[in-house]
Amino acid sequence: MIRTHLVWDWNGTLLDDLALVVSSTNAAFAAVGGRLVDSDEHRRQFRRPVAEFYAEMLGRAVDAEEFGRLDRIFHDAYRLGLTSTTLAADAMTALKSWPGGQSLLSMWFHRELVPAVETYGLAGLFTRVDGLQTELGGDLKAGHLARHLAELEVAGDQVVLIGDSLDDAAAAASVGAAVVLYTGGFTHPTRLRASGLPVADTLVDAVEIAKTL
Repeated sequence: MIRTHLVWDWNGTLLDDLALVVSSTNAAFAAVGGRLVDSDEHRRQFRRPVAEFYAEMLGRAVDAEEFGRLDRIFHDAYRLGLTSTTLAADAMTALKSWPGGQSLLSMWFHRELVPAVETYGLAGLFTRVDGLQTELGGDLKAGHLARHLAELEVAGDQVVLIGDSLDDAAAAASVGAAVVLYTGGFTHPTRLRASGLPVADTLVDAVEIAKTL
């Protein structure tokens, strides 16, 4: 079966924001006396739920109230740096190389995602754009993907998801979708390759793999 619909992840995939995410994470950690993490450690350790990642990096429990505070600090720092953040180098080429329908599903806030898509010149490329409708981030993606596909009226077995995390892979598996994992984002390539799932070092290559699934 050739899959006809492609769901793109945003942060760490189409948007090249790893450096900004790491610096924003460090802003949150510094606010509570935590140590700094570098990009390599972040890529090796990051996972969702984000509260669990924070707890591991801080070396102690992080309750819901503190996570809410850390999440707000993270997002305030992230917004400040977003104006100088660009798409992945081959994002536009990759988007234009897929022959079927495409949509965007992000764990970034919906009210900010929609204008960002327009700012980066991507308006009109997606049949649907969905971000978080909640005030707090950091959750798993699976439920969001299920709702996204339900709104599109697209069955999971017609879908390939391109994303940069093992959470993307778990979300795809939960709806019967295929996945291609991209090494340019938030997860270290060795972790992605250890999953045994298709892995690509560029977005153009990810689309080429997706065409074969």
